[in-house]
Formats: sequence, structure tokens, C-alpha cells
Amino acid sequence: MVTSRGTGRWVMPKGWTMDGRKPWVAAEIEALEEAGAEGYVASQSIGTYDYDKRLDDGSVLRCRVEVFPMIVTKLKRDWKERRERTRRWFSPKDAARRVDEPELATLLRSLSGKPQKVPVIRDLIRSA
Repeated sequence: MVTSRGTGRWVMPKGWTMDGRKPWVAAEIEALEEAGAEGYVASQSIGTYDYDKRLDDGSVLRCRVEVFPMIVTKLKRDWKERRERTRRWFSPKDAARRVDEPELATLLRSLSGKPQKVPVIRDLIRSA
């Protein structure tokens, strides 16, 4: 988890869709930029949640986030948003208690059991 730049609340790395990029590739880029995390991202989403993003002009935009699981292989000491965010590992249960979005909390609690690595492993086999 990382803190948001504006409010400092705990969030998952996420970003806007990127033209010409698959959503799981965009998720991989955001994980690197926001948390300094490198690894393998599945092409299969594990769920979605909605949240209200406050824009610079004060208006609110309702956003839907598609969540892609990642097997983290490396955490960089220096990354793009290091000076703007705090990075910290939590168990899914503890992470669920810290987020503001009820749908995200439910999704995180669903990960409390043994994580399924099949989508990522399947993707790795296809790309080999």
C-alpha cells in the first residue's frame, strides 16, 4: 500500500488508463511509479471498486478501478514518487481496515486466504 499524495490516506497504486496500453500493463507502470514495485502482473483482474477522486478544481469525479494482482519481485529504494508517498506492506485484513473505500476493503478481505497465483503463472508461461 502507499499513501495518497493529497490526503495521505492508504491506497493501492492505481492510475488512469493509458492510450495504447493494456490495463494490466498500465497497472504495472503505476506500481513502479507510485510504490517502486517491480514484478509480474496478471492480465486477469481480481475485481473492481469505485471511489470519488477530488480534482484540483475541487470537483469530484467518480472513478472505477480494475485491480490486477502482482507478484512483487523487487522493491526499489529510489522510485519516481518516493518523496511524495509512504510505502508499507500490510496483511490483506490490516489493509482492509486502513482504506476508505468499502468495496476495496471487501476485495482486500477476500484475499485473506491463500492467494491464487494461477493467472500470473499462466501469463508467464504464455510469454515464454
